[in-house]
Amino acid sequence: MLWSDPPDEPPEELREAQAKLRRMGVVLAVAVMLLTFLLVVR
Repeated sequence: MLWSDPPDEPPEELREAQAKLRRMGVVLAVAVMLLTFLLVVR
């Protein structure tokens, strides 16, 4: 990589979208775990 090359970091919108998807994935995983726990307890 040359010093004149543009940086490889993604644009701000893409970083925000990735963060939002990551948060949604965590929330979904916790919801699935809670639902499984509630079904097993019954």
